[in-house]
Amino acid sequence: QVQLVESGGGSVQAGGSLRLSCVASGYSISNRCMAWFRQAPGKEREVVAARDTGISRAHYNAAMKGRFTVSQDNAKNTVYLDLNSLKPEDTAMYYCAARGPSDVCGPIWYRISSYSHWGQGTQVTVSS
Repeated sequence: QVQLVESGGGSVQAGGSLRLSCVASGYSISNRCMAWFRQAPGKEREVVAARDTGISRAHYNAAMKGRFTVSQDNAKNTVYLDLNSLKPEDTAMYYCAARGPSDVCGPIWYRISSYSHWGQGTQVTVSS
């Protein structure tokens, strides 16, 4: 059974940093498209970043590029999202998502419907 479990969320002040982790079980993160999304109260879910784990290539939402970094540790079967220079508007539930095996991110890496597996999310709260 495929399972994604996020952790690392919390409450920080503006300008602070957090590292979110997504541990996968039931399959390997190798050669997959893994992504992070977020959803703030009253807003639609939006993509933050994605990573082609087979070729270690990252894709970023242009609005967040430069502050957030997605990385992987195949040995730990984990994908990370480093959040830096956090702003109050980054407050949201952050979700990890994955596609099927050997599925590259491609041009629709940002599309919610292209991901088949989702975690339960981890809350990030940034205060001013």
